[in-house]
Amino acid sequence: MALSLRRPDRLPADIRSVVGLGSGERVLSWGREEASGTTVVATNHALYAVDAAGVRTLHRPWHEVDGGTWSAELATLTVTWVDGSRPSQWVLGATSLVPETLRERVQASVVLAQRIELGPRRTAKVALRQDLGGGGLVEQVVLGRGVRADDPELVARTEAALVYLREQVGL
Repeated sequence: MALSLRRPDRLPADIRSVVGLGSGERVLSWGREEASGTTVVATNHALYAVDAAGVRTLHRPWHEVDGGTWSAELATLTVTWVDGSRPSQWVLGATSLVPETLRERVQASVVLAQRIELGPRRTAKVALRQDLGGGGLVEQVVLGRGVRADDPELVARTEAALVYLREQVGL
């Protein structure tokens, strides 16, 4: 990933007003999907999307983002969510800085994390993440594919991991 020293263009005022930046919130990067006209905005607190009609269709704080992948070939950003909801995807163009911002903000939100191996192809991730807008800590359990939330072994292991993580940060 190359570091860009160019200053990004200013977010258009109409998009900025629809996003509705909160106290202390500032735009870090943004990109527009040419085909749909959707504008994706990454701030220090959250990720937003505003459609071509000027409607805010997405507002998710960084601690709700599980991760993202960037396809340089397709200039496509795919974002996955901690709650397991359908991933979001945008074709932003090769010059967008949103993918780099997403990576940095997600990493900034992770205070501590632990991966739990439950057997062949059975994993979970337990994390303490900071709400970058509000400052509080959020506990998360993200299940791997095919792992059931009511699995007694999973429940016991994730609870033990959360206790350990809490102890590590003095909670």
